[in-house]
This record gives sequence, structure tokens and C-alpha cells, in this order.
Amino acid sequence: MSEAHWTRRPERGSFLAMQLMLRLTLLLGRRLTRPVLWLIALYFMLTGGAARRASRSYLARVLPVPVRWWHVLRHFLHFAIVVQDRVFLLKGQFWRFDLRSQGTDYLNEYCQRRSGALLFGAHLGSFEVARAFSRQQQRPISIAMYAENARQLMRTLAVLNPAAAEEILPLGQPGSMLAIRDRIAAGHIVGLLADRNLGRDALRATQLLGAPAGLPDGPFRLAASLGAPVFFVAGLYRGGKRYDVHVELITDFGDCTPAERPARIAQARQDYADKLSRHCRTAPYNWFNFFDFWGASTAPATEHTPTP
Repeated sequence: MSEAHWTRRPERGSFLAMQLMLRLTLLLGRRLTRPVLWLIALYFMLTGGAARRASRSYLARVLPVPVRWWHVLRHFLHFAIVVQDRVFLLKGQFWRFDLRSQGTDYLNEYCQRRSGALLFGAHLGSFEVARAFSRQQQRPISIAMYAENARQLMRTLAVLNPAAAEEILPLGQPGSMLAIRDRIAAGHIVGLLADRNLGRDALRATQLLGAPAGLPDGPFRLAASLGAPVFFVAGLYRGGKRYDVHVELITDFGDCTPAERPARIAQARQDYADKLSRHCRTAPYNWFNFFDFWGASTAPATEHTPTP
């Protein structure tokens, strides 16, 4: 890709700054800290050249009008709001929000028949909202992630909810796949963000918003190896206090034979991309992959280091 691979990009901001914003958020609430979020969004828009260009490129694919600077600023503001709202969600303050859902009951019923499942999200909206619904339904949830990718954020979130660390399944370590398998067998929903690479896997050209984009095979090969059902999830910020959670079945690899696996993986990856495209068009400012998805190389990543 033209920009540095996301796994090699440094974190922006400082732990002290994040702690300050956390304290202001909890002290003053959402409404009184909104002017601060505007300033934060403006700062990152003005100083983040690569992210600003990526935002314009993406918005040009989903907006029906020419992209102006205020569209880009609104994009950054949505990101700041969703990150701030994660503070309240991790504190269990669901009452602050108007949370609506489609498909969460079906997911819960499916898991009752098949034990657990994989829940594939994206850097679209708030994954934390989906976790909130899982907790409300008393369905155990685990998150598979490279915890070192956002060390400052993880330190901040540990202050908010230390129990959340028990839900994290670290990827890229010996035994990661077995740990995910065991959680699913125990009835857990295991969530991961499937729009970014899980390590050294090659990216595959996949139609996304009308053009080829590099999406990883890794999450789908993992699901096929485990014979697990795979659901798509998006927690979309709709303005004000409202979030909409959408859960949709992608495929169930439980009946997949080895001979069928390559074709089923490719089909599942495209189905995931189609669902992602549809939700990007209905909530265009919820896309938080601030790098050039459509210019991404399909070569495998060669190293794994922190990212924002």
C-alpha cells in the first residue's frame, strides 16, 4: 500500500492526554465535553495528512455529493464521539444511550443450538455496542485481538473496567487458535475485526464499495478450520444517543468439507464485504479505517508491531 502498513504505524496521542479526556468525560458527561471533541477532531484532521486523504478517498465512494472539508471533519468527529462513548459503555452505563438491534436474538438462539460462534466486525461504528447487547443477554463474549496494537488505549480501558481484560484473547501467540476453539466450545461468542490482517496472511482482492480492496483471508480460514458459524456485526452511530446494532449470518463452516473450503472461504469473504459496503452506504461517517484500503498491496505482512 502507499502508506505504511497499519501494523507498523505508531500510536498518536499520549497516555496522559487520554487519561485527561477520560476524566473530563466521566466528570462532565457527553454533552458538556462535545466542544472538546470538535477541537480534537479538528486537530487530527489538520495534522493527520494520511488519514485526511484516506477519509476523502473513502467518502468519495459513499457520499452523493463532492467531498468538502466539512465532510472530512464530520468523519473525524464521528470517530471521536464513538471512542468517547466507549468509555460509558465499558462502565456499564447503557442507560445513557438509545440502543437498538436487529439480529441479536437470532444470534443468541443460534448459539443455543450450536454452542458459540465467531462474530466478525470491522472498523465500522462501535464494536463495544455489540458487546453491550451480549452482556445484556448474559451470553459470554471474548474478543480476539492484538492487544499490543493499542497499548495506550488498553491501559486507559483497564482503568475503566479491569474485568474486560479477561475477555481478551491475544492473537499471534502459540495456542491462540486453540484458545478460540475452546471458548467457542464453551458457548462464547468470539469477536474479531475481520477487515485487517491477522499477521502474515496475504490480502485478497475483494469487491468493496464498487472497487477491489485488500481484505485478509486469515479470519475466514480460521473460521473454516474451526468449523464455526460466522456472523457479521456492525454497531452504527446514528447521531445523538442512538446506536443501531446489526447482526447477520455470513456462513456456517460446520458442514464445510476440505474440498469445499477454498470456495467457501472466498464466498464468505465477499459476503462480508457486501454487508460492509451496504452498511457503509447507510452510515457513511462510521468507517474508521483511516488508511487507503483500495490502494493496499495484496502481499503478506512481514512483521507485526503496534498500531493506533
